[in-house]
This record gives sequence, structure tokens and C-alpha cells, in this order.
Amino acid sequence: MTGATPSPVGFCVVDKPTGWTSHDVVARCRRLLGTRKVGHSGTLDPSATGVLVLGVGPATRLLQFLTGLDKDYEAEFVLGVETDTLDADGRVVATHDVTVPPELVRSAAAAFVGEIDQVPPMVSAVKIDGVPLHRRARAGEVVDRPARRVTVDRFDVDSTGDPDRFRAAVTCSSGTFVRSLAADLGHAVGSGAHLTALRRTRVGPFTLDEATSLEQVEPDVLLPPSAIGRLLPSVTVDGVLAAEVGHGAVVDRDRFDSSDGDGPWAVLDPAGDLLAVYRQHTGGRVKPVVVLARQ
Repeated sequence: MTGATPSPVGFCVVDKPTGWTSHDVVARCRRLLGTRKVGHSGTLDPSATGVLVLGVGPATRLLQFLTGLDKDYEAEFVLGVETDTLDADGRVVATHDVTVPPELVRSAAAAFVGEIDQVPPMVSAVKIDGVPLHRRARAGEVVDRPARRVTVDRFDVDSTGDPDRFRAAVTCSSGTFVRSLAADLGHAVGSGAHLTALRRTRVGPFTLDEATSLEQVEPDVLLPPSAIGRLLPSVTVDGVLAAEVGHGAVVDRDRFDSSDGDGPWAVLDPAGDLLAVYRQHTGGRVKPVVVLARQ
């Protein structure tokens, strides 16, 4: 008699196709992986493509450590045309018959590098009074949105064969809207702009190089839960301590003799498999934040 097939567990880095919502991708992966326990670490616009990190099985509880990661994008935008959604899916609301020299566009882009205040677009998932802005936008509402402080580490702009079309490479903090960045750049050079393409190439330590297409998602492509060690300092334990950690025990901090800071720490067994994530507790002790069930 053969044993039951273990439920899949780990991280799935998907190269999201255009036209799919992040929820669509989660729903499809639930079917492909045969489990309801699939969640994502942060939305990606339906028209955008690229890296979407999913947690599968018990690893969904590790997604909390993926919030707030910086990201890389490749984008294209067109000057001279503004839309109500700030991208090519929207209705044209203004046109400007002006051609801006590439060197002026590049110098204007440089002014957006650093900490900036950015107003979330009406088509975003940001909630105002508990309601996502995109839902209000579909109802025809336009509401005041407080600006939020974001960080842009890179906004490199290159010309294309079209004098009004530009490519951009962006590195930014979580919560930055690249469509708003393009629109604000258009306003800065006096021509308006809208985003025509967006591809996310990195979320923290997870990159497009390791992403799989949606059609190829299967248990074998999952990264192990220990991949959380790319983000958290790791502690390796064995013997009695490994057994206690596996059961979620609160233990003395000095038994984690290779740990630094106050955590959280990825606690691994000698084989490199993730047992749990622990953090500082009181009285010189450490306690679990997440304990993974043994497969």
C-alpha cells in the first residue's frame, strides 16, 4: 500500500502573464498544485507581467516576512498622452503636441530618485475608508488620496526609436506606483505621460530568472520553505533543541548560540530544512512566530 502524496509546501515564483489578476493566478495555482492553501505576497496589476511570489501550504504563513520588500521593474511610457488610469487601458483625458528632448526626460527622471511623496492612483488597491480605490473608480467616484512617502532608488530612462516613447528601469520601495511615477514625470516635462508596459523583474531576493510560467507550475518547481533564509538570519539546531523547536516550545535565547539581534530567525535542522521562525521573547527567551508541520 502506497502512502499518501505529501501536500505541496514552499514558495512559487510565478512569471505572471498579462491580463491576469493576482487573485486569478492564485486560483489557477490552487488547481494546479491541488491545494487551497495558496496566497500571494503582494498584488501585481492585471496589465503588468513578471514576478509574483506565492506561498503554498504551510509556507503561506511565511508570506508575512515578504511584505515591504523593494522591487525592480522594466517599464515603457509614452509622453504627450494622459489617461484616466495612467496606463494604456484607460480613457484619454488630455493630449499635448510637444516633443521633449531625451536629455530633458532623463534629467527630470533623476529628480524623482530618493524619498518622494506619491499620490496613489484611483485604480490602485489602496483602501480609503476600507474600500479599495479601484472599486470606487469603477463606480465613477474620485476621492482625495493622501500622498504617501516612497523611495525610488533608480529611475533610469532610455530612448527608443519613437521620440515620444521611452523605456525605464526602476528600483523602488514597496508601495511605489510606477504608473504614477511615469505620469508625474510627464507633468514635470510639460507633456503628460502614461504607462504602456510594466514588467516586475524582482521582489526582494526573488528574481525573474527563477520564475516559472503559469503553465509550468507544479510541485517540483516550488522553492523550499528554507528560502525564507534569504530574508532572515538563520540558526541551525539539532538533537533535543530541534525537537523542541519543531513543537513550538519557548526556549532560552542562549541555546540559539549563533543568533544575532532580536530576530526573527529562520530555524533550520542540520539538513537545512526549515523548522520554524522564532523571535525574541521576554526574560532572555525566544518564541515561535511560525512553526512548520513536518511533512
